[in-house]
Amino acid sequence: MEEGKPLRVAESYHRDVGAGIVRMGQRTLSELSLRSGDFVEIVGKMKTFAVVGANYPDDKAEGIIRMDGSLRANAGVGIDDKVMVRKIEARRAERVTFAPTKKIHFAGGEGYLSRTLAGRPLSKGQRVRVDVLDNVLVFVVISIVPKGPAVIDRNTEIRIRDKPIESELFVGGVSYEDIGGLSREIGLVREMVELPLRHPELFERLGIEPPKGVLLYGPPGTGKTLIAKAVANETVASFFSISGPEIMGKFYGESEERLRDIFEEAQQNAPSVVFIDELDALAPKREEVTGEVERRVVAQLLALMDGLAPRGQVVVIGATNRPNALDPALRRGGRFDREIEIGIPDARGRLEILHVHTRGMPLSRDVTDEFLKEIASLAHGYVGADIATMCKEAAMHALRRMLPEIDLESEEIPAEILERLEVRKEDLLAAMRAIEPSAMREVFMEVPHVSWEDVGGLREVKQELIEAVEWPFKYREAFDELNLEPPRGVLLFGPPGTGKTLLARAVASESQANFISIKGPELLSKWVGESEKAVREVFRRARQSAPVIVFFDEIDSIAPHRGISSDSHVSERVVSQLLTEIDGIEEMKDVVVMAATNRPELVEPSLLRQGRIERLVYVPPPTLADRKEIFSIHLRHRPTEGVDIERLAMATEGYTGADIAAVCREATMTALRQVLSTSPEPSELKRLVGSVRITMEHMCKALEKIAPSLTGKQLAHFEQMARQFARKGISE
Repeated sequence: MEEGKPLRVAESYHRDVGAGIVRMGQRTLSELSLRSGDFVEIVGKMKTFAVVGANYPDDKAEGIIRMDGSLRANAGVGIDDKVMVRKIEARRAERVTFAPTKKIHFAGGEGYLSRTLAGRPLSKGQRVRVDVLDNVLVFVVISIVPKGPAVIDRNTEIRIRDKPIESELFVGGVSYEDIGGLSREIGLVREMVELPLRHPELFERLGIEPPKGVLLYGPPGTGKTLIAKAVANETVASFFSISGPEIMGKFYGESEERLRDIFEEAQQNAPSVVFIDELDALAPKREEVTGEVERRVVAQLLALMDGLAPRGQVVVIGATNRPNALDPALRRGGRFDREIEIGIPDARGRLEILHVHTRGMPLSRDVTDEFLKEIASLAHGYVGADIATMCKEAAMHALRRMLPEIDLESEEIPAEILERLEVRKEDLLAAMRAIEPSAMREVFMEVPHVSWEDVGGLREVKQELIEAVEWPFKYREAFDELNLEPPRGVLLFGPPGTGKTLLARAVASESQANFISIKGPELLSKWVGESEKAVREVFRRARQSAPVIVFFDEIDSIAPHRGISSDSHVSERVVSQLLTEIDGIEEMKDVVVMAATNRPELVEPSLLRQGRIERLVYVPPPTLADRKEIFSIHLRHRPTEGVDIERLAMATEGYTGADIAAVCREATMTALRQVLSTSPEPSELKRLVGSVRITMEHMCKALEKIAPSLTGKQLAHFEQMARQFARKGISE
């Protein structure tokens, strides 16, 4: 019998959930004479068994044992509790009978359990968690031969009872490992909620009252409700959920009575958590509501949270995505003591959420950790709910692929077909294209599919944009190391049709950033204050979905010189709002403002100073070499014959990139027109269109029809503007 060692319980890695694995540091393993793959007995309030694994290389913690929610529940302990751990030997299990905790239809379940639980030590009464796609199934071991701990292998006979068994302990609920990307927020909530509920004596010793309430706020789908459920499960506290509108009654005083009843029941079943979802619907600002009922409900809630009667071990958690709509009296000490923002996850958080939602999926070999990292890095603006939906959509793609082989009329689908179901790389990519990030649904956002190869010429302009926009996104560590602040904004100016918008789309695509496109006048409204509100909303959404490029096309229309407008000073207020958003107190991290105009002299000068839109980039009309490149780009996917690009480039002096695109389009239409003029039969159409060739004659006819849009006088004006801005930049 090996001697045991006390260890502190810590949460497990997301990928280990449901695997029956515990992880310890190398020194701890040596002290217990353990190696990876050994079996251990874990004794808390109860006893459970698990397989040993070493910590991952980047985890140096010692003196702890990482266990998932299922193992913690089986041992009757929570995070930071102490357990006794010792090495054991386990025999092979000959027969194991499981009972589900809820009624399920699980075709081929015996084989699935045999494969999923292979190599795990089990004993009678132990609860095991099995992830099937995005569903969590919980089974209880009701008999095992020989008596545990015994290890399941491929020869173990598995039986599943039809009748579910009542499970008093948490296993099937939400644990901390079911929440990805919110480790900081979970730590704050645990400190405020779990500690007072489990160890109130700490606060009595300090002579202070424990916190009364926590307000969780943030965009929809980020995991506010999930955190509340996890805290209630992990503390083994009673959980009372209130959804804002459901307590409203039609009779006088009925709403307040329902609130009092819930808090009274929570006190009787203490320790308990009262969770109020959509708190803004229940407790709006009293001065802004017209109904008397809402005011009385707010007053009742205030009295219950901080009234004369002591609340005892009852913690209130509120959740809202509109914190500024709440009554101010709720947001003070003694009521909601701590406000915790549940933000949009970063790339690392999105990877954790992906691990949570894919761990129950039959993933194919091409879905590697590296591929999941790539998906996580591309999913800007996705909240946890979006990633969960994306994983479900990927599973549906995999299912659609197998549908022709499935007989839907049969009672049970054969096990061999279920075995072949797997989620592939293309399923996840297709699902990602189908899911729109909810953080950005209210503004137009996209990741453009335009590369630098799609932009002809303009090498110096491209290089300047790469350095100003792409490098800060791609090489953030280098900028931080050198304490170098990247440019806040870039203004592209030049004649119409030279490719300013195309350059903005290309730099967004190449830097793998989100792209918010704002057409100048669309922000303006006839209602006072609405235009400025629209600007604030654009930048608020941009900060949530960083890294992002906010592109203002025709910026001269929304940011003209101040003091010259004859309207109701709307444009002046919009300019002021833009100035404060770009260079105000609130930091713009990983948000770059790009703007385009062909009237730079009309743009408000204070917007173009250092620290705001500081890089002024002139986009000139294409040179001879540029025009050759632009012709090559527009003709590379079209059937041509005998087209002399050199001659065309020489003949298009004064043409912009947009003019050349129009010439190529017109030449293609001319060639198609010749084929369709004969009114061919539908059966012949495909063959005739396949034989179309764009010749030099077609290109010359297009040149006769489309004249250059840029005159010498216009070109001279823009070159003079470019020199003026260059001198201004030097003098500053």
